[in-house]
Amino acid sequence: MTVTADDRVKLIFTLFDADENGYLEEGDFSTMAGRVVSAAEGSGDAAKQAMKAAFQRYWTTLERELDADSDGRVSLDEFVACVLSPDKFHETIAEFARALAALGDPDGDGLIERAEFVALMTAIGFERPNIHALFDAFVPSAEDRVRVPVWASGIMDYYSPDADDIAGDHLVT
Repeated sequence: MTVTADDRVKLIFTLFDADENGYLEEGDFSTMAGRVVSAAEGSGDAAKQAMKAAFQRYWTTLERELDADSDGRVSLDEFVACVLSPDKFHETIAEFARALAALGDPDGDGLIERAEFVALMTAIGFERPNIHALFDAFVPSAEDRVRVPVWASGIMDYYSPDADDIAGDHLVT
């Protein structure tokens, strides 16, 4: 099965729709931020606050770009159109990628251990076998760790409308 950028962001929409009502709303992002931060047991307060801020910016960008009728919610079609527009969403995703990857590196050594990676990705809602396949696609070291920039770059690739056959495709299959 060939995975497209649309497939990837549709999955993200489903995972971020925490209340499963078919729309993204501010509360969904608060819920997701809480789940992810709770999974980062070893991370410091600054990293946790950065992650919460990144989730808030994610929502704020969606709301600003898409919520023309000010009803406080974003549909799947609206989400796909915005998230796959680098001019509208690149900096938001870059902040999100940096915050999530940093959260996975609680000791600040620039490396993310599999356990932290799995905990954070599980908190987002990805399937465990897919999480492990993604981690393996990042080519971990002999100590079973990946570099922070590798994960951050992988997150950026995930949202790239032109990216094909990327590591993040493991999350969709």
